[in-house]
Amino acid sequence: MPAESQQPAADRLDDDDYPAYTMGRAAELIGSTPGFLRSLGEAGLITPKRSDGGHRRYSRRQLRTASRARELVDQGTPIEAACRIISLEDRLDEALRVNEELRSHEVERAHEARRGSSHGEKI
Repeated sequence: MPAESQQPAADRLDDDDYPAYTMGRAAELIGSTPGFLRSLGEAGLITPKRSDGGHRRYSRRQLRTASRARELVDQGTPIEAACRIISLEDRLDEALRVNEELRSHEVERAHEARRGSSHGEKI
């Protein structure tokens, strides 16, 4: 992790993607076991970074995802289904964000077109 260690410490504290948590600490924080975290990695839901010594390190973003999976599994959802649900939720959130961004640009263009036509310019 050489590039990350060159980043100022204060910046890493606010970085949701910085792999700050060991497997044991990550499992403790989300109320699970290291085995549960390994199973999320095997299912492809989260891919922890590795330390120079090869140990798994988790970011806050990954812990939030693992916590969502833990909730679904605690409700009786099989782990593979929980991973699929979370993956689909994330894809839907991204699609909605992109859609909103595109709509925002369309509204801007419409306003610009109206301003241009009100000044006698041709569109």
